[in-house]
Amino acid sequence: FFMDYYLLTDLAARVGYHLALSGAETFRVEETIRRIIGAYGIECETFSIPNCVMVSLEAANGKPLMVMKRVGFHGNDLESVEKLNALSRRICAETPDPSVAAQWLDETLKGRRHYSVPVYYLGNFCAAAGFCPVFGGTLRDSLFAGLLGLIIGFVSRQMDRRETNPFFSTIVEAFAMAVPAYLAAGFHLVDYIDFVIIGTLMILVPGLLITTSMRDIIYGDTNSGINRIVQVLLSAFAIALGTAAAWRVTSGVYGMTVASGSASYPAWAQAVMIFVACTGFFILFNVHDWGSILCALGGVFTWMTYLLCRDLGMSIYSMNFFAAVVSALYSELMARSRKYPVTSYLVISLLPLVPGAGIYYTMSLGLGGDVHTYNFGVNGSYYWNLRGDTIFSINAGAATVDSYGNHDVPIFERLYLGGPYNMRGFRFRDVAPYNPALSGDETMGGRSSFFCQFEYSIPVIEEVRVAVFYDIGFVNGDSFDFSTSKIVSDYGI
Repeated sequence: FFMDYYLLTDLAARVGYHLALSGAETFRVEETIRRIIGAYGIECETFSIPNCVMVSLEAANGKPLMVMKRVGFHGNDLESVEKLNALSRRICAETPDPSVAAQWLDETLKGRRHYSVPVYYLGNFCAAAGFCPVFGGTLRDSLFAGLLGLIIGFVSRQMDRRETNPFFSTIVEAFAMAVPAYLAAGFHLVDYIDFVIIGTLMILVPGLLITTSMRDIIYGDTNSGINRIVQVLLSAFAIALGTAAAWRVTSGVYGMTVASGSASYPAWAQAVMIFVACTGFFILFNVHDWGSILCALGGVFTWMTYLLCRDLGMSIYSMNFFAAVVSALYSELMARSRKYPVTSYLVISLLPLVPGAGIYYTMSLGLGGDVHTYNFGVNGSYYWNLRGDTIFSINAGAATVDSYGNHDVPIFERLYLGGPYNMRGFRFRDVAPYNPALSGDETMGGRSSFFCQFEYSIPVIEEVRVAVFYDIGFVNGDSFDFSTSKIVSDYGI
């Protein structure tokens, strides 16, 4: 057949444009364009960044031809990514006339499925309600978080209709969610406000952008990866702004943003919660058919790996690393066996590791100027120079922190031990009351602490010494509580 170079170039660019518009990775956009045109025996150059797709080639008459598409707002439409990926495979296998392939593209775009509005709201409810108890909320908190998820869903639809800038849209959504949350806490309608808000904020955390940015960087598309990371940071900043503004508005009713305590659940219950949350997200990300259940199961496997690593005593970094490895392996296996893009499986299975709590506590830290706390602390050291230039030393310290008024001591003002400056045999900030339900082995801090270090060092060569040490200490949850029931110790060289 006669080759219409312009129609072929435009076809490939349109496929790439809709892939980018749906949230596909940069390398997938470029590779799809290259494969479609290459299937017709034509070499081309492609270039894609998150807001632009370009393709150029040399026509049979020797003249250059280039098509550029500007990409607007990026959605989370993984159904489109899968359909367009299948279309590109079909075009490469059958190489029809470009006009026929263009008809196939139009049919594919018209045939994309979308969940109904009630199901969309169900997705918002499940996503928030599922994650809330995983972070430490009660079942009552989970129900209230689901209701807040409905608020985010409603506001999001209104913002999308008005084509509001995503940055300002996220601020409004976070504010609209956080105001009733803090008011409910002020009237004691929820148990742990922190976890209610964190679970609901997971809807706004840009999980797809986080995943695609890392994959772009891994595949060498550094510019696109950095571009997406900037979008992630802006989204996190918008979430913090909206939540902080809501706290300011409601501070007369609620007060501080940090609740004490948490609920905990066995691993099987957390698995159910994660499945519910990921079910909500496969609705929000528009994943359909049997693959949607497999995506949610991937989230369960990822979280179970995380909990297993925690029980084995691994650090928070190792826990996240091995959980991410399991998620990646599972996603690749599903993608290759089912001939679907890995994006859907990877994005949803990684969601339990997305740092929603970090964004919230960063916002709390930013509000630290109005913290109603006071603290006392004392430290002292003494050194004895012994024979042979050996040194024996004792270093000790004690501290306590408390609040005044009807305020709790925020997490960033609490006391911790562990690390090279006090309890050297423990990881940094590892000696303190902790909450396994919130973030594995991440400690929540205490209000009273004491430590004492004993050290004996001998010289080896100039400016190099070898020391043996013995450290003892404790961190208690209450202010002015210096009881030794939770004392720990360590020794080493």
